[in-house]
Amino acid sequence: MARIAGLLILCAALQGCGSAENAAESASDLPNILWLTSEDMSADLGAYGDAYAETPHIDGLARQGVTYTNAFATAPVCSPARFTLLTGIYATTAGTQGLRSQAPIPDDVTGFPAYLRGLGYYTTNNVKTDYNTAAEPRLIAESWDESSAQAHWRGREDGQPFFAVFNHMHTHQSRISFLDTEFPELADALGRHDPALAPLPPYYPDDPDVRETVARYYDAVTAMDAHVGRLLAELEEDGVADNTIVFFYGDHGTGLPRGKRVLYDSGLHVPLVIYFPEQWQHLAPVPPGSSTDRLVSFVDFAPTMLRLVGRDAPEHMQGMPFLGEDSATEREFVFGARDRVDEAYDIARSVRDERFLYIRHYHPHLSWNQPEFFSDQAPIRQAITRLAEAGALNAEQRTYAGPSKPPEELFDTVTDPHQLRNLAASSAYLDVLDRMRARLTQWEVETRDIGFMDEAEVLRLADRTGQTPLEFTADPSVYPLTRVLDTATLVGQPRAVNRQATLLRDPDDAVRYWAALGLHVTGARDPLSRDALRNALGDAVPAVRAEAAAALVALDGSSEALAVLEEVLETGDPLDVLRAARALQLLGDKAAPAAAAMRRVMEQAQDDTVYGPDALYIRFALEPALAEEQGVTEVY
Repeated sequence: MARIAGLLILCAALQGCGSAENAAESASDLPNILWLTSEDMSADLGAYGDAYAETPHIDGLARQGVTYTNAFATAPVCSPARFTLLTGIYATTAGTQGLRSQAPIPDDVTGFPAYLRGLGYYTTNNVKTDYNTAAEPRLIAESWDESSAQAHWRGREDGQPFFAVFNHMHTHQSRISFLDTEFPELADALGRHDPALAPLPPYYPDDPDVRETVARYYDAVTAMDAHVGRLLAELEEDGVADNTIVFFYGDHGTGLPRGKRVLYDSGLHVPLVIYFPEQWQHLAPVPPGSSTDRLVSFVDFAPTMLRLVGRDAPEHMQGMPFLGEDSATEREFVFGARDRVDEAYDIARSVRDERFLYIRHYHPHLSWNQPEFFSDQAPIRQAITRLAEAGALNAEQRTYAGPSKPPEELFDTVTDPHQLRNLAASSAYLDVLDRMRARLTQWEVETRDIGFMDEAEVLRLADRTGQTPLEFTADPSVYPLTRVLDTATLVGQPRAVNRQATLLRDPDDAVRYWAALGLHVTGARDPLSRDALRNALGDAVPAVRAEAAAALVALDGSSEALAVLEEVLETGDPLDVLRAARALQLLGDKAAPAAAAMRRVMEQAQDDTVYGPDALYIRFALEPALAEEQGVTEVY
């Protein structure tokens, strides 16, 4: 028991935990809490009305628990969404919005399980630690008594309450995208669903590979459900089911195209089922077997967990509790953020209320179906891309696979549940558009969204100032967010080119970057734009130089601009290298004269010690760019 006593002392120093003495007195009255998490999975369950799904155990949990119909991830990909789950802070506030971020995190920010440990809980994580905290391994160490493939509540001491997380990989994109790969955990479920009966959403073409992949996804869901059933049975076997609150949820939308990585409901809407045993029924919002349409965001999970054990959340948490005392206030909006995923840059933000979804695309010149090395190995992506290139997709299917995106999208999710009819240009919805646009901007400003600053510059600034992104972005003199947002909002507006050309001389790095991107998007065909971009080739910031160079090479194959891209590619800073590699990949044949530089960097990137965790993404960008060259090894 000495370990527990030590943690209680630790908790007394952690904001929001209350005293160690009170924690010790109430430890015996605390509920056990079990999180069952499924990767890359939308609400494709019998409990949500999906007749094709075979999910008896989760459906049974829902019949005894509460089903949330409006639960949403904060990002459509795992690590930034999981950062928010762990800390109660938006990844875009902390600078951890990019996949596998290396951003430092303030010392006074920790994962919420550390607070539970301070109250005497035994906390376990089985097994994924992809919480975007690589730069701060202490967050994992502070959060878990054990984090491993063997972690289980059974490791606790007698009478000790537990908080246990079990992460199910069955439904991960890797398990469902590669039809010729065998995964042992899926063996018993494969073939359960007939591809001929697969329910294809209207944004998918009716293609054999699409049908087979969708069927395999549902097979994986069935395999995951069986594992959930085994864990629920273990609760019963151990005699702790009557004192354990059980959460089941998905970490973001399905790992199929137009799910994971996008800001439609297919990417952010997740299943959430919570079971309250009789002893804790007073915490449930509705009777057993009922559902609630309350809006819930991942940013709410951490403060909710603390409220369930009678503690207030620390001030830095940005969500609101949806269970426990003082949780009657309901949120009106949930927010989503898409940033760099692997090698693909595509910044977008979303806001949703109970009915309308608004998305602002800051890279509207790129398709949702832009090249992504890992995703492009999947037969379903290959089929969609092949049909798109052949002009064989209808208007609904082009909402994902079209060549570009509108700068703004607005959807009525009640009448248009798949978000296929963009209402942003409709005069009948102008008031709704203005309201949702204003609310998104308000959120971006209030939460100090750092996603509008280049990732490499964020890390360099952290090194120069000795501050974390969460700290230095609070200073408008360091990060003039309102001005940066104003410039980013010009992207996709053809009449803004003169202003963007002027802003390319702005003293702020991020403003110049968004001005360059804006001119790239509109084509930079006028002399003023071209001159502004040529001047920017000498910018002090690699991201600005790279974006200006990419715009000029795309325009006329400029050899001067291509040389700048080669220079950025060989700078050695991993994130600068990645940005240049991606730009060269997207330039296609126009990047061919840079092949020698790309080969040199590709060879260096084979050694992960050269570029660290970004080496994989550099390879993802350069391998397709060098596809016709000899001796390039396929890596994924």
